[in-house]
Amino acid sequence: MFWGYFITLYLRDSKESAHSKISTESFLNFSIKALMKRLLFSINTLIIASNATAQTSQPDTIYAYYTQDTIHLDGKLEERAWQQAVPIRNFTQRELNVGEPPTERTEVAIVYTAKTLYIGFWGYDSAPDKLVAREMKRDFDFDLEDNFEVIIDTYNDDRNGFLFVINPNGARADVQVINNGESENEFWNGVWDARTTITDKGWFAEIEIPFSTLKFRTDIDKQLWGINFERNIRRKREQLLWQGWSRDSELELLNRAGTLAGLDRISSKDFIEVKPYTIGGGEFTPGQKEGQWDIGGDINYLITPTLRMNLSFNMDFAQIEADQQQINLTRFPLFFSERREFFLEGQDFFDMGMGDQIIPFYSRRIGLAEDRSTVPIIAGARLLGKVKNATLGMMSIQTARRDSIPSTNYSVLSWRQDVLEQSSVGILSANKYENGQLHSTTGAYGLYSTSRLFGDKNLNVGAAFTQNYDSDDFDSKANAHRIYLSYPNDKVEFDMAWQRSAAAFNPEVGFLRRDNFQEFYTELEWKPRPKSFLKWIRQFSFKGLDINYYIFDDTKDLQSFSYEVRPLGFETRSGEFFEFNLQRRAEGLREPFEIAEGITIPEGEYWYNRMEIQAATFEGRIWSTYTKINWGDFLTGKSTESQYELSWRANRYFKIGANYEKNWINLPQGHFDTSLVGSRFEYAVNPNLFGALFTQWNSEDKEALLNFRLQWIPIIGADFFFIVNQAYDTSGGTWKLERTTILGKLIWRFVI
Repeated sequence: MFWGYFITLYLRDSKESAHSKISTESFLNFSIKALMKRLLFSINTLIIASNATAQTSQPDTIYAYYTQDTIHLDGKLEERAWQQAVPIRNFTQRELNVGEPPTERTEVAIVYTAKTLYIGFWGYDSAPDKLVAREMKRDFDFDLEDNFEVIIDTYNDDRNGFLFVINPNGARADVQVINNGESENEFWNGVWDARTTITDKGWFAEIEIPFSTLKFRTDIDKQLWGINFERNIRRKREQLLWQGWSRDSELELLNRAGTLAGLDRISSKDFIEVKPYTIGGGEFTPGQKEGQWDIGGDINYLITPTLRMNLSFNMDFAQIEADQQQINLTRFPLFFSERREFFLEGQDFFDMGMGDQIIPFYSRRIGLAEDRSTVPIIAGARLLGKVKNATLGMMSIQTARRDSIPSTNYSVLSWRQDVLEQSSVGILSANKYENGQLHSTTGAYGLYSTSRLFGDKNLNVGAAFTQNYDSDDFDSKANAHRIYLSYPNDKVEFDMAWQRSAAAFNPEVGFLRRDNFQEFYTELEWKPRPKSFLKWIRQFSFKGLDINYYIFDDTKDLQSFSYEVRPLGFETRSGEFFEFNLQRRAEGLREPFEIAEGITIPEGEYWYNRMEIQAATFEGRIWSTYTKINWGDFLTGKSTESQYELSWRANRYFKIGANYEKNWINLPQGHFDTSLVGSRFEYAVNPNLFGALFTQWNSEDKEALLNFRLQWIPIIGADFFFIVNQAYDTSGGTWKLERTTILGKLIWRFVI
């Protein structure tokens, strides 16, 4: 019924709709009000109909075995301690056949010394020659590989944890999990190691985690941690979990984890970590060269076992890979994700749930100018951690003067308090002090979260409010807020939100994708899994509703509108993916918009229809592809947008990828096209020596960028980087070298 109405609207002439105020209001009235009532009734019926419970397998406690013997990290599991430790074997399938026993025997045991935790993994396999393992670098893409994952909730609060992942090649990845899987920090890098072996019986591993890497309370008599394990057998698309294998669960839901007991002999873990760096190299331009040499570093001190102080001096981020280029066909600014490890490590502490349109604290404001050039950072201090039920984050950074940019202090404070079983409340204040003037964006937020709705369903309801304050002026109207609800589950996913950013709101240490707006958002997706027919399909995706309706906050006129229906989408059991979407869009221009040089769209309201197809093969294969084509009306004319990606995972040493994006825009005001080309060559000698060559070019900037990066980990906790960056001007039809930067950077680690 919903789709039939939408398709009828879709087939109407968009120009007639654009000039009919009555038609626009009728469309919005139906799609946002009448349609919402019917959908909410359907959602309620679907929610009540799904009544599974979370799965717990016995035993649900694993006991760590204490030893004073030396554990040789070699992946062979031959020490006496491994024979005496009691393993767990009761794994269950979550995919593809939920609730079924594993097709391959899997065992895990835990051993520890006074200072180190060891995890042993036995991954028996009837066809070890078919293991999918083509990565060796640190922080590899573990969604594509055979792997073993362990998540540890050291606070035992069912909320926060450390995720460690290995594959059969010994590649390592780690992630910090926050708020029971609500957010993750995949850029967290702990100090730990692993070794693996592959035999005719399968693959086996030893993981070594110093207790100094983990944060846990020491003011309790008995350590009881949350823990869970996952194994992925990628060629079978089989996923095994120890506990909580419900389709509406996942490893990151820490309240579904089992228990780790027996850690009664851990020695004190108070320590001071010093990480100095030295960098040397130079920048070369035609006829000129400039040398570079510098030193700096970090000092980390554990004030308590769960609260860390970090001091950084003369920060440098030369090892960071260049931003991926983007082509902008909208009137809104582009967003570039943070890539610097110092800021990524603690970014989850400074997120107040405002979504991706309103970001009160955006760390790229620190140390980077508007043109993304570097502003020197003199020093910084940071305090991150947890005190009982409170999560604290404080950071203060001082930048140096550069040209016309004055020296500036950036300070941010965050406090989040655990309430109920999975919920929280908190405050966030982001501040900028420059030229004697203080600007502050301060607010509060709350989240009610449960993963036990109707047995084991997930539900999140939250709200946030933030206000600007300037020392020379205070405007009570300079604020923003958001209210949202999310029901993210396997068969039915429903989301809705309302948010507002007042015209006067301007977070100078934040980011607005658009300003002066109100957004009304709702999305409903139904994802059934066929059982008796079409068994080659793992899961369908039907979307009956996806609306984003923006109005200008000051006038309430239309700013933007999008409505998407997905009549068909699916993922196969072998990992292929397809979706077909119908889209209705609109833009309300209050002033002329120059979309390209010499091509301007007049002010007005524009409604138009588009179609989209996306398809991909399973990325874990040697060859994989992705295609996206979006076509139809566009503002006053038509356009076709296309994106293509190709990947060749040759073996564990080499991986080559290429991407191409092409847009054709045909408007009465003019015609133009844009192109973006990129390639990536990744290589790894072993898990501690790897790198990549990344190249990109786009037709708008007419500049080609090359980034070569080599990383060597001589000992766990230390890093050496060798970086070469080059920029070429292609505006004249040839490649003209503009600049070359060559740098070497060594970071070492000392523990006192």
